Amino acid sequence: MVAGIVLAALLAGGALLLAGPRARAVSALGALALTPVLLVAYIWSSDQLALARERPLLAVAGAAAAIAVVGGAAFGLRRRPALLAPITFAVLPFRVPIEVGGTSASLLVPLYLLIGAGVLAWAVPLLRAERRTGWEAVDEREAESGVADRRSRPGALEWLLVATVVLYAAQVAYSSDVATALEQVVFFYVPFTLLAVLLMRLAWDRALVLRCLGVLGVLALVLVGIGFYEYATRTLLLNPKVIASNQVKEYFRVNSLFFDPNIFGRFLVVVMLGVAAVVLWTRAQRLALGGVAVLAVLWGGLVLTLSQSSFVALLVGLALLAGLRWGWRRALAVSGTLVVAGVAFVALAPGLLRLDLGSAEERDRATSGRYDLIAGGAELAAQRPLTGFGSGAFATEFRAAQDASIDRADAASHTIPLTIAAEQGVAGLAVYLALLVAAFARLGRGAGDDPARAAVAAAFAALVAHTMLYAAFLEDPLTWALLGVGVALARHPAAARAPEPAERAGERARRRAASPAPEPA
Repeated sequence: MVAGIVLAALLAGGALLLAGPRARAVSALGALALTPVLLVAYIWSSDQLALARERPLLAVAGAAAAIAVVGGAAFGLRRRPALLAPITFAVLPFRVPIEVGGTSASLLVPLYLLIGAGVLAWAVPLLRAERRTGWEAVDEREAESGVADRRSRPGALEWLLVATVVLYAAQVAYSSDVATALEQVVFFYVPFTLLAVLLMRLAWDRALVLRCLGVLGVLALVLVGIGFYEYATRTLLLNPKVIASNQVKEYFRVNSLFFDPNIFGRFLVVVMLGVAAVVLWTRAQRLALGGVAVLAVLWGGLVLTLSQSSFVALLVGLALLAGLRWGWRRALAVSGTLVVAGVAFVALAPGLLRLDLGSAEERDRATSGRYDLIAGGAELAAQRPLTGFGSGAFATEFRAAQDASIDRADAASHTIPLTIAAEQGVAGLAVYLALLVAAFARLGRGAGDDPARAAVAAAFAALVAHTMLYAAFLEDPLTWALLGVGVALARHPAAARAPEPAERAGERARRRAASPAPEPA
């Protein structure tokens, strides 16, 4: 089983790193085929597949229906590949609750089907050497000449992404929770790697960027509207845990169609930063005012989540946007002043906030339980600093070490670097830190001249800040989507910029025509 998990990770990585387009296509198709086989093989004898074993014809019919849906979607994407991007952002938040064998799981079924269709639409024509439109032209040039295009060569970021996935898969070998590690690989790491590959290979332009932002904006407004309904009626639509928590707390948190208010807040922050980038860079007054109105509505939804980590993430993203737009000196001065003022207020007047900084219990209460989790996680990481306890083992080991309940252990991975240190040791932590450096270098370089790239960089920074206080970094498809779009825009930095005004372009053309021709040497 471990060998199969590692092979799936390598195949997904090959789709990102291999030199030739056909080799990448074969690798992607291999990863797409292997991951469901691994999952079914692992749980075949469990209660989850009891119905499939008892009624095999029903299972075959279900598989055939899924294949038909993927095949039909692949045919449509083959004709119009650019639709992949807005549809991806439209389905990113949606999980489908599935109950099998007495257990329930919330899976990103629409996104998985889309990834499968996208891989087929991208890879099969490459293998057949067909002409395509909508994907990067370098694919066709490489397919014809067999020579790798300079713009498509992977850099440090791509190599570190693959190293992260492969290392995680390899460290399943000594994990105390193989089931969780397998789920992470087949539900998150492998399919999301393929998602990033697809987004990186699309031919991005300004129209496609704006289309995706428009989809996200409309989706966020609809989800916030559902959140307002939940708050007005004091009725949540999903997640029994949050429903039970709201019944015993003084406050009420909304989660819309998400299963967690914090993840809902993270999604809203990403959309708000994209809209804020438009407001900061546009010269059209109507567009700016419309963006401000959208931000006001989304802010109302974010407040109702009461997500502390999302508020911090928003501040980080806005600070980065300010630095890219107006310069780092002003942004750092304002941000530093606000941070110092906040720290001083907490330190000098804790009584106004009803805090007792000398009490561990009060610190834990003020941070919604995170202080206790961080302290326990640090102790766990210190026990095996070199190798860690293995991929996916955090909750199991935390529960054993702290004698915690299952719910408490599930919440123990709310600080991603600490989780990585406990599970993967020094090697995993080193790769993670190097990945962050490479990602910020790739996304941030030159982003100040391009609002689309600035929005992606700010959203990624906000997401990283959110993971320092909550869960899910590479387990969140938003991370991979941002990296995929960011790498594609960095590869062609002028593609998504606003076109030059016609008057200015005409004036420059007239100047060039009027200038004397250079004398021959």
